[in-house]
Amino acid sequence: MVISKIFEKKYKTAIERKIKNLLNNSFDMSKIEWTWAIGDFLMNNLYKIIGDLAGEYSSSFARRAMADLAFTDKDGFYYVVDVKTHRLDTKFNMPNLTSVERLSRFYEEDVNYFSILKIDYQIEGAKAVIENVIFVPIEFFNWDCLTIGAIGWGQIQIANANVVNLVPKNSRKKWMLELCDTLLEFYPKEIGKIGERIVRFKEIRKFWEKEKY
Repeated sequence: MVISKIFEKKYKTAIERKIKNLLNNSFDMSKIEWTWAIGDFLMNNLYKIIGDLAGEYSSSFARRAMADLAFTDKDGFYYVVDVKTHRLDTKFNMPNLTSVERLSRFYEEDVNYFSILKIDYQIEGAKAVIENVIFVPIEFFNWDCLTIGAIGWGQIQIANANVVNLVPKNSRKKWMLELCDTLLEFYPKEIGKIGERIVRFKEIRKFWEKEKY
């Protein structure tokens, strides 16, 4: 699999720095929690951020992808970007990233990148200040900082937004195999929980059958 240039260290670092500077200098920080507003702002400044690497991008492009931001690069790679903001003084935050089923279908095409733009900020006085920006494909997230939530097929989540471990240049194949292993452990546990719930509500039903009204 050919790797996107955008996630090579020299480009990625420059992109993260430009995003941080643009947000701190030009974005309406009263909207820092509105990820769609950040997506629109970055889309309107995409050429400033990734320069000659940029391909096609527009707000309708992102809406069709149900993403905060979506674009292609000049090499034909397609990026769906999920923006996550994180206030640094919060003790615990477990953001949802994406459905395991949606990601699995999306990654059937090697040119697709499901990317996370994590924006860490803190409040200084009455103003939000961006402290750190991470822009990586989801497969750069180490599984030791991810978890699966019991929503639908399963929802990939950051276990604690204060603790993020990245594996630069991580193999997508390796990461997806780890996803499969994680789910093959997760699903039987969920089946066990469902069995317990069935037993519990059979007991509750018996209780209500005996009640006289």
